[in-house]
Formats: sequence, structure tokens, C-alpha cells
Amino acid sequence: MKTYSINLHLPENIIESIEVKQRTTFLDLAIKYQKSFDCKIVGAVFNNELCELKKEVSDNGNLELITLRDKDGYLFYLRSLFFILIKAASEMFPHATLHIEYSIGNGYYCWFEGLEWIEPGEIEKLEARMKEIVKADIQFSRRRVPTWSAIEEFRKNGLMDKVSLFKIREEKCTSVYMLESTVGYFSGYLVPSTSYCDRFSISFYNKGIVIVAPDPSNPSVLPAFKDSPKYFNIIKEHAEWLDILEMDNCAKLNDLIREGKSRELILLSEALHEKKLAKIADEVYRRNKVIKIVSIAGPSSSGKTTTANRLAVQLRVNGIKPFLISLDDYFIDRDRTPVDKNGMHDFESISAINVKLFNENLDDLLKGHEVELPTYDFKTGRSMKSGRKLTLPENGVVVVEGIHGLNPDLYFNVPDQKIYRIYVSALTALNIDNHNRISTTDERLLRRMVRDNKYRGHTPVETIRRWPAVRKGEEKNIFPYQENADIMFNSSLVYEFSVLKKYAQPLLENIEKSTPEYREVKRLLKFLSFFEEMDDSIIPPNSILREFVGGSVFI
Repeated sequence: MKTYSINLHLPENIIESIEVKQRTTFLDLAIKYQKSFDCKIVGAVFNNELCELKKEVSDNGNLELITLRDKDGYLFYLRSLFFILIKAASEMFPHATLHIEYSIGNGYYCWFEGLEWIEPGEIEKLEARMKEIVKADIQFSRRRVPTWSAIEEFRKNGLMDKVSLFKIREEKCTSVYMLESTVGYFSGYLVPSTSYCDRFSISFYNKGIVIVAPDPSNPSVLPAFKDSPKYFNIIKEHAEWLDILEMDNCAKLNDLIREGKSRELILLSEALHEKKLAKIADEVYRRNKVIKIVSIAGPSSSGKTTTANRLAVQLRVNGIKPFLISLDDYFIDRDRTPVDKNGMHDFESISAINVKLFNENLDDLLKGHEVELPTYDFKTGRSMKSGRKLTLPENGVVVVEGIHGLNPDLYFNVPDQKIYRIYVSALTALNIDNHNRISTTDERLLRRMVRDNKYRGHTPVETIRRWPAVRKGEEKNIFPYQENADIMFNSSLVYEFSVLKKYAQPLLENIEKSTPEYREVKRLLKFLSFFEEMDDSIIPPNSILREFVGGSVFI
């Protein structure tokens, strides 16, 4: 019998060279080496390719066993948990359609089309049924079939969202999953069986349910649900708008593009943004005798710069004179910037900002004094005088843009009632289909990738490599304060994935398989494959998307 030479990567940077026999599965190896890991092994990476544990070893190479602590492992778990929910829900509510929607707090919001209300007792029964399925340790099975055959199978099982989705797929074959008699499709792999998903909770939330999975940072403990009502309301608003357009998934977006209705969709999307910004400007105008600072914060690639500039235009329409200030200009000298545990400069820490000078400048402005603002030279890493002098008139407002805009530690000299706080983020409610959600994080990652390549000379690989550190900084410095906002602005545009595809796909396709980031590259390419490409020539120059793809009047 044939054998293969494997370099098995274990925790603590241990590499063990092993010989495995033909027909050995990654699951066999996971069982053998589970004791070396502090939580359940759920998947594998072999020669930089993501694999299910049931797959057999068929070559020599490098093997990593992944757990819930890994991003890919967490997604394995989450998809599998969703499939269990789909099966249980189809049994309990056979005449309703389950929609797995967006993240909320540390959970995921779901609702049932065709079911007006869920009684608390029904939620308890649903959770109990899911636990029965988990305890039964039912195998998830996957079949590769011709795409036309998959479409017919989806049609037979009433999964019309998936029928529409696969009409534009260029792949000849598609993976269809089965959980007993329940048919499903997922844009990624699953764990071997239901017993792996032994930690979760379900609770009633806003006429639907929220399901919570373990936190990857501490997978052995199931956290309590943490609500984020302002966040939920703004993304729900977006979902309701998509409902009006009858466009809750990418298949419907693709249909509209093929029908030649891109221009109408772009105009409507941009008008929605303009209407929202005008409403915010009206509120600032109404309270202008009190509000003197508009503080705009949000995570990376949320469109803060364009939002600040477009809001400034709306403020001027209302007779208010805006003065834009970027927190980036208040960076302290690089040699004084705090470092993280890896010795890298932590520019996303509020300690990297000269908060004292910032507050002194604001205090002087509010007192009617002239202030010379600083600027930061990113090449030399030095703070210096800008020559830009500012005096705040009676009808003036300072618009501050930066990631720390909602952090209460930023403003210690300014009365709270004088500050109007805005949280900006790209929060899409568009989904691939009813059961495959789109992460808002992916939207921002694609935006940043395109922008970094176009304006900053960074390759997609560099952007992907830095992204975990960016996300870690957001989790620490931005997301904990998002509920401090007076209002949230959703910068997502329903059509943008079809535009970003034009720019991102060629960049990703040029990345070699041997690149460590290739797994993420492959995932993003698969994601983009679901979208029809859209012509971006008719996107207006003040659009938030122009900040990333080019042609912005503000940059």
C-alpha cells in the first residue's frame, strides 16, 4: 500500500514528520493528535488548501489541523451549526422559509418568512430539537454533482433562491450537502458530523431569533448574547430598503444588472445616502447653538472621509460653516508611538494620538481663539505645524474624522452636549442566498484591498496579511464604543460588490497558490464569483465607493 510523507504542524510551532498510508483521512489524523490541541479539531489545511476532515491524504506535503480558534475553523463550525438550524426549522415550521441574516452583537439574526410570530415555547422546542440532532451525531455528507443537476435538486426541494443563484455560475460542478433528507448549499466546508456543534444558544429577538456560537478566543465557553440595538436598527433599515427593491440576495442583483437597470439602482442607492446625510445635517442645524463638534468614527474602509465631506456639503446648504479635522493629523511622533506585543507600532491605539493637544485646540476654537492645526508626515513619522489656521465663527462646526471619534477618552475638555457623534460602517444586509450570509467585514476588506492597491502601492497579499491586525484593533478601539453614537450611518451600497469585482478579481487571480494567504484569496474569489460585474462609469464622483475605486471629488 502506498504511503505519503507529511509534515504535521502542531501547536507551539512543533513540526512532526510522519508517514501515512493510502486512504488515511485527515479525520484519522485529527483523532490521533487531538490531545495536542486545547479545543476540537474541525478542519485541515493541506499544502495551503482548505480541506474537510473526511478527505483522504493523496500526496506528500504540509498539514495543519485547524480548530475553532482559527478563522477558517470557526466558519466550519458556524456553517454546520446553521445547517442544523435549517434542518430543525424545516421540521418545526415546514411552511416557513428560514432566512439567516446579519450579525448582531456576538450572535446572528434569523427570521422566518411566512411566520408572523414565534412563541417563546416554540424557540425552546427549536433549540431542544437542534440539541437532539447534535446528540445523534449525524454525518454531514457532501456530493460533487454537475451544476445543472444541483439546480434541479434545489428546485425539487423548493430552494428557489439557490436555483436563481446558480444560473450564472461558470463552474461545471457544485457541492451539495445533505443532513439526512435535508438538502443544503454552503459557500465553504462543514465539520464531519453534528456532534461537533455542541455549544450554541437561541433566543427571541425582534420577531425572529438570534443564534450564538462559541467565541473563537475562548471556544470552551459559550458567551451570553450581547445586544447592540443601534447597530441592529441601522442594518435592519438597510434590509427594509432592500425589501422595497425586492433585492435581498445577489441573484436578484444579478438579474437587475442583466436587465440593464444598473443606472436606476445606482441613482436610488446614492439618493438614499444623500437623504440620510441631509437628515443628519438638519439635526445638527436644529441644535447648532449647542452642537459645535460633529465626531465621525468607524472601522477601516467604512468611508469616513467621504461621509465627512458629503456631510460638510449638506451642512453648508443649511448655512453652517464646517471645518474638517482629521485625527490622523494628531499622531504623535513615530518614535513615541506605543508598540504591541509583537513590537509593531500600534497606530490604532488612542495612545498614538496627541489627545492633550487635540483637546487644547478644540478648547481654544470653542472660545473663539485662532488655532494653528498640526499635520503628520507619514514618511518621516513626525508631527509638525501645518500652517493651517482656523477660527470658529458663530455658525461654525468642527467635523472631526477618525477611528477614535466615539471613545469617551478622546474628549476630556469638551462638554458632552456640544458633541454630535456619528458611527459610520458598511453594513450590508444583502446575502448570497437565504442561508449564506455576506459578512460586512468582507465588504470592507475588498474596499481596502482595491484602495490600497490603487493609492498606497500595497498588494492584495499585503492587505490580507495586515487585515487580522486591523480587525484586532477595531475590536479593541472601535466596536466597544459604537453604541455611544447619536446616530449611525450605513455606508454600504447594494451594488458595490458588482463594481468591486471588476477591480479585485484580477488582483486576486494573479496570486500564486504557494502564497500563505492563498486560502483567503481563494475564498474571496469564490465569493466574487456569485456576482455579475457592473459598469462603474455612471457612479457619481461624490459616491462613497469612489473613495476606493477612484474618481472621487474629495480625494
